[in-house]
Amino acid sequence: MSEVFDTLMNEVRRTFAATPALQAFCELPDQLETQPVTPAHIPAATLMQTDDELFSPDYSGLRDAFIAASDKAEWRETYKGTRIGEEFRQRFACYCLIGPGGPFMAEKMGAYVVYMPKGLYYPFHHHPAEELYFVIAGEAEFLMEGKEPQTLGPGSHVFHPSNRPHATQTHDHPFMAMVLWRGDMTVSPLLTYPNGDA
Repeated sequence: MSEVFDTLMNEVRRTFAATPALQAFCELPDQLETQPVTPAHIPAATLMQTDDELFSPDYSGLRDAFIAASDKAEWRETYKGTRIGEEFRQRFACYCLIGPGGPFMAEKMGAYVVYMPKGLYYPFHHHPAEELYFVIAGEAEFLMEGKEPQTLGPGSHVFHPSNRPHATQTHDHPFMAMVLWRGDMTVSPLLTYPNGDA
């Protein structure tokens, strides 16, 4: 196991210990199974690594640990082959820390990092897993069917119920979030409106 992933997990544990919202969403096991990772880089990963606007007054350690581990990570290509388009795929970045493709595995939860540069729209999508976005750095607007949009910065969080369509928009700032899943984690995110958002 790479030392950078151990350092990252230590930062995640520190953040969990200090954040009741994370603890309420899921338990972070004391012991995690380890598994091999095949590094796979994508262009958006380079954007995250070089973005100097990811402000994070209280979570810089976690932000920097996700970035430090990024060269060893298996970056995901969730929407490859969909209508979402190359422009989005070149700019949206996600890798798994706990779960398939990540260095650690747990039975009842998954953990990822998501990065979006400024001026990017992540269209409405849904998945069976319940989800918590915990903003580490920057700022983004979160949209969810049946709710008013909300703009969140570091230390804020938003909960997405199972199969509730939701979307994310960055404006003048990039953002990075730790994303947690629980429940049915076998189904990847699906675009809610395959022919374009309603």
